[in-house]
Parts: sequence; C-alpha cells; structure tokens
Amino acid sequence: MDLKLSRALISVSDKTGVAEFARALKARGVSILSTGGTARHLTDAGIEVTEVSAYTGFPEIMDGRVKTLHPRIHGGILGRGETDAAVMAEHDIPAIDLVVINLYPFRETIARPGTRWEEAIENIDIGGPAMLRAAAKNHDHTAVVVDPARYPALLAELAERDGSLSLATRRALAAAGFAHTAEYDAAVSAYFAKTLAESGEAASPLADVAGTSAGASAGAEDDALPAILTLNLTRAQTLRYGENPHQLAALYHGPEVPAGSIAGATLHAGKPLSFNNLADADAAHMTVQRFSEPACVIVKHANPCGVALAADQVDAYEAAWRCDPTSAFGGIIAFNRPLTLATARTMLDRQFIEVVVAPEITPEALEVFREKPDIRLLATGPMAPESVQMAELDVRRACGGYLVQQSDGLAREQAARTDRVVSRRAPDAGEARDLAFAWQVAAMVKSNAIVYARDLATVGIGAGQMSRVVSARIAGIKAAGEGLEVAGAVMASDAFFPFRDGIDAAAEAGIRAVIQPGGSRRDDEVIAAADEHGIAMIFTGVRHFRH
Repeated sequence: MDLKLSRALISVSDKTGVAEFARALKARGVSILSTGGTARHLTDAGIEVTEVSAYTGFPEIMDGRVKTLHPRIHGGILGRGETDAAVMAEHDIPAIDLVVINLYPFRETIARPGTRWEEAIENIDIGGPAMLRAAAKNHDHTAVVVDPARYPALLAELAERDGSLSLATRRALAAAGFAHTAEYDAAVSAYFAKTLAESGEAASPLADVAGTSAGASAGAEDDALPAILTLNLTRAQTLRYGENPHQLAALYHGPEVPAGSIAGATLHAGKPLSFNNLADADAAHMTVQRFSEPACVIVKHANPCGVALAADQVDAYEAAWRCDPTSAFGGIIAFNRPLTLATARTMLDRQFIEVVVAPEITPEALEVFREKPDIRLLATGPMAPESVQMAELDVRRACGGYLVQQSDGLAREQAARTDRVVSRRAPDAGEARDLAFAWQVAAMVKSNAIVYARDLATVGIGAGQMSRVVSARIAGIKAAGEGLEVAGAVMASDAFFPFRDGIDAAAEAGIRAVIQPGGSRRDDEVIAAADEHGIAMIFTGVRHFRH
C-alpha cells in the first residue's frame, strides 16, 4: 500500500541537505511544518513553512522544551486513516504523513572537553524521540526519516511513484528510526552511568539483582559496573568472513570510535583487514601500548611471539624478531612510535608481513611499503590515555548471556610492581628492569603464560597451555630452537605457581629471577625452592589471566 504525501513535519539538528529536500517536497505540493532553528533555516532558503506554534495555536514555552508535545502534532502523526478520521475531523487534526527528524546533538555535546552536567542534560531531546517513535510505530500511515543520506533515494521514489512511498520503504525507515532512538537513549544512559560512577554518587546498581543468579554477590565493587548494559553498536565494516570462511563477520563500534584504537585507525596501504587481521592487530596494539619506552611487538594468532624495547626502533624490531622468527613469519607487527624508513626497510628485507601498526607511518616508510601493496599499514594516531584504557569494559558472549569485566589495563606502575622481594636474594638492577618488562608481556599472553626475557627482549614465550610447567618448557624449547641463551634470563608467570616444580624447572633452564603474583597455599615451598637455587623472586599481588 503506497502512501501519498501531503504534509511533512521537519525538525532536524543535522541540517545537511534539508533545504534541498524540503524544496523538492514543496514542488510536489507537500505542505511543511517546522520548528525553531529548522524553520529559520528553511525560510532563509526561500522555502515557505508553517511554524509549529502557529499550527498548534500554542507558543513554544520553557525555553523551547515544550513545542511539539501537542495533540495536533501527535494526533496528526498517529492517525490511522479511516479508523481515526472522525476524531481527527472533530478536533481539527490534519494528518502528518512524513516526519523528517534527527535529535539534539547529545553525543557531540558530551564529547566536548569541559561539558557541564547541566549543558548535557539540556541536550537530551524529548519531543524529538516522541515524534520519531510515533511515526515509526504508525508507519502504515506515516513515514519517518532520520538520516540525510536517505533524502536522494526518497526523492527518487517519490518521482517514480507520483509522490508516494511504498510500504516496504516505510517499514525500512521505521526500523532505522527505532534504531536511532535506541542509539540515542543508550548514549544518554551510558553518560549517566559514567558520570555518576566518576562522581561517586551512584548507588549500588546491582543490589536489586544480586543473588538472583548463579554466583551473584553484592558489594562495593558493584558500583563500578552498570545494572543495565546497553551495547550500542554500529556496523562499520562488513568483513570477507570470520575466523573461518564459513562464518559471516563484521566490525562494529560504539557511537564514538576511541582515539588511538584499531577501529579508528587509518588504513594507508594494503587490502581490507580480515577478522583475524583485526583481532591480531588489536592484540599487538594493546601490548605495545603497555610500554612508555620505544617498543616493538610481533603477534601471531593473538599471542605475542616477540617483544622488545630499545632506544632505536630497528634494534627493538630485530630483538623482537629474534625471539621467534618462525612464528613471526606472516605476523602482525606493532610499534608505539612513528614507523621510520630504516625500520620499514629492515622488516621488508627480513620477513613476510601481514599488518604493520604504528601511531604514524612516516612518508618515507609509506613510500617503501608501496612496493608491497598487500601489506596493510595502520596508523592509529596517539595512544589513548591510560585512564581511557582502564575505563573500557571487556564484553564477551558466554553462558547464554554476556560476561563483562573491567579492562585489565592496570596503570604501569601498578602492573610492573617490583618492590616485594620474597626471596633471600634480591634482583639486581638489570634483573629488576627485565622482570618489570617480562611482567608487562605476560599480562598479554594467553594463559597459562610464561615469559623468559633478557635485556628488555623476550627470549622465549610459552602460551595457552593447560599446565604452567608445560608453558615453561615450551618457552625454553623455543629459546633453544632459535639459539637464544636462557641461562641468566628472568621469568614472568601470569599466575602463581601451585607447586615448586615450576621453579625447579626454571632453575634447570638457568633462570636467575622470577616475577609472579604469589597467593598459592604452597607459597612457602615455592619461595624455599627459589632460595635453594639462588633465584630472586618478586610477588606482585596482581594476577593477569588472559583466556
């Protein structure tokens, strides 16, 4: 069933193309109602409009807070043709069959530094969502448009159908309208939750649901997580496939793409990134961001296979590559400094690369990579502030629901704590420096994680094993296979050693110092083993499981 347009209400904050759209509607005999700034914008463009206040006979009041919340507006939008014809005639309510609307710029307002709470509240739209939802609900008799990008296609359909819109089009427009209000409400809800949590005003939001499901518990920690978590995601990119070719996949992000993220990175060269490319690039980027010193991280299958720090970027890359050249082949390489020409040339001479990630790709480096058009080059911009990284939530699908936790983005000084020596021998300055480095790497390796390091470079990494001892053996096997010396290196473990056998194995490999969380019932036995072997040991009190 087609809908012949006769009257449109236009009230938009995003005025892109609205004058041209309104002019085309007028040319088809559609009368136009409008409000405030939109009415002025259209009038200035020479388009005749009727202001809503004149149409309703009721002035805008309360600084514009009340203008469209009127029976003549909502009755016109919600009228159901013949079903409501008598009551509409009785109260002189003409039908409004097109609503062109987008909402107050709430997200843009709160994105501005220094935005006050009062200013944010005033930019929460009330009348707009009410009209939008009314029109979307009544799409049999009313069309709603929220996106200026749809104007050309709608005008084309009006031309093709003699001023009418099809039911299929109106349903698609209604779906977009409900998505628009859902996204808007999610942004408002998230702002309230974040602001109240930061101010300490939030009451325990989980108290009303604690104890209603397996493992639920109440406590002060509940205040850090919202009682209702709305995933407000927009599809940014359709991917060729997921982890495997038979799986459909896409990249989604929230209303605002975080600065310094993979989702917001610029692709300077190479083919579009795949699902696995994006996952590995994110793992590499997250790892390299943990270091303030110049760093290089090489990732394969979501695990670091080589990490190093060095004043010279080429030296950092070469040290990271030496840890595991076999795994580095076809890997993702990330830096936390702009990629230089010298590093670009060294990498291209050394190995096959899938993706390179850096805050910036220098023009000289970019020119060199143009000779290898299949390599993806991602420039993320400056890394996100630590406070932003720590505030992010980790969300994953599980248990017929979602598991949500705070990001394990502990501040560097917390995550690299090296002051609690539990062994008789304390680490010397070089060992302490390597322990702090290895501990940061271990936080980004899949559990069970063991990292061997020397001179601010990994020499062996054991990841994803069911046994911590096996992870330690794998780290040693990898080091030996690449001709790297483990004797004299340090070891980091993402969680405590439940038995002394892990320390005995480390001593057999020649490890001189160990950093681990501690907290086992057999800590005394583990410490005694370290003392027997002359190993320096540090307990951090922080665990870094990564499943």
